[in-house]
Amino acid sequence: MLPDTDDLPETLLYLAVPHEDINELVALRRTVTGDPGTLGLLERCVEELLRDPQDTGRTPDLGDLLASAPASLSSVFAVYVFLAALPHTLAHHRERGIPAEISRHTLADLGRQLAVHRRRHGRAGVQSPRWLARHFRGELYQLGRLQFERARLGRSSASVIAAAGLDAAPGTPCLNLHIPDFHGPLTPSACDRSLALAREFFALHFPEEHAEAVLCHSWLLDPQLKRYLAARSNIVRFQERFRLAHEDTEPADTEPVQFVFGDPGLPVARLPRRTAVERAVGDHLRAGGHWYVGHGWFPLQG
Repeated sequence: MLPDTDDLPETLLYLAVPHEDINELVALRRTVTGDPGTLGLLERCVEELLRDPQDTGRTPDLGDLLASAPASLSSVFAVYVFLAALPHTLAHHRERGIPAEISRHTLADLGRQLAVHRRRHGRAGVQSPRWLARHFRGELYQLGRLQFERARLGRSSASVIAAAGLDAAPGTPCLNLHIPDFHGPLTPSACDRSLALAREFFALHFPEEHAEAVLCHSWLLDPQLKRYLAARSNIVRFQERFRLAHEDTEPADTEPVQFVFGDPGLPVARLPRRTAVERAVGDHLRAGGHWYVGHGWFPLQG
């Protein structure tokens, strides 16, 4: 189920795992393979991860399984789950005719999650195994600067989009757009290129789904950012692509703190002010304001 010891470093590099984590992960492989109980747990995790592949949007129930891993593997056991699932994921990509380069760029998000974990905790670990399940189930793809996830419309979004004249009943296929970290600025030209790639990619590799709308759920769509950022900033121009899907009333203050500063638990009073975005996030919170997740959409062919 796992690459052997000699091949494992190359596989980890393929997945963009940070160099400083590789020796530890290779050494811990023996802990996984040397215990029948741990191997059985690994198999159950992979089965749960890949179960019901046709059920787009199913979130595998990995939490309790991962939590039952041996203490010495607790923060990194998910790495071995994704390594064991990798051949199945790549086989699915090949069946769909997905280019090898897109597979590599997509699955490299494992390395990004390890980098985020090390930045926050100072040691190897997977920051969000739940998030990476989308990649290894064949639901999310990195296409240029942006990521696009095969999804289905919820009731509230469907009613708004249908009112604009698109085919948008609840359950209609759509694409969720995500903005990965560690990938350079969110320039309009990079976004345009990603959208062009997405139109071609999903029409070619998932033609039966006929997604008509792109949705995004992110603090980057909070319109309050326009109070602090220049009109020609990348974030404001990114916001202008979207029509309102619905509004949140529940504050989500830790979202921008997590993504801008790397740790949602940082004291607001001490947040740095080095960039325009850092100043916007911190100054707004220090003034007693709140941030909200914005929900927007636009036609895929628009």
